[in-house]
Amino acid sequence: MGSKVKSGNLYWLGRYTERVLITLRFLMDSYDRMIDDCEVDYAAFCAQMGIENVYTDSKDFCNRFLFDSGNPDSIMSSMRYAYDNAIVLREVLTSEGLSYIQMAITSMERASDSSSPLVELQCVIDNILAFRGSCYEHMDDITRNIIRCGSSVERIDLSIRLKYQLSHLNHEVSMLLNRLYKTRLEANKDSLDHLVDAVLDSGTPSATSAQLLGWVESLFSL
Repeated sequence: MGSKVKSGNLYWLGRYTERVLITLRFLMDSYDRMIDDCEVDYAAFCAQMGIENVYTDSKDFCNRFLFDSGNPDSIMSSMRYAYDNAIVLREVLTSEGLSYIQMAITSMERASDSSSPLVELQCVIDNILAFRGSCYEHMDDITRNIIRCGSSVERIDLSIRLKYQLSHLNHEVSMLLNRLYKTRLEANKDSLDHLVDAVLDSGTPSATSAQLLGWVESLFSL
């Protein structure tokens, strides 16, 4: 796969699309409670995500974290970051694949204007999954696995932050190793060794969340 810049675009395309998928799925279960003025511990969520808590209440969090394109931490912003990377890669991605990213953004915009946005939010998820299916079918193995490395890193990161599907963490680290082997990406060997030792060799994570996240975030310089 060409330049390090293009590899970085592929990697971050994988990370941002995965971030949208996981945070949407994580929050959709709580959406009805948030808009019904039930208390949701959004402050704890922000702390787990490592983002600033700029929200006034649950409803404000629900609206702005999901849809505010002026908020760099929002799901809408992550979707637009994914699109920005996809545009740079338009010669690598199929036109059909790129259109699914655009449709996901359109679904986010429709959800922001809807009083019952869950259907449109599900469309965002469906379009991202369709994007993956469309692109992966036509990509060479290296290109496909750089995107998948990004997805794996984001999945590991959010699993640790949100205590989300931690039982799958061993599997995700194993998948990352398998995908990394199929690319020309250069990982930080010390960080990778620490992560593997802490998660795979011990059977269960033997390090603190802060240590794990530090190793995950320093795996690649892209």
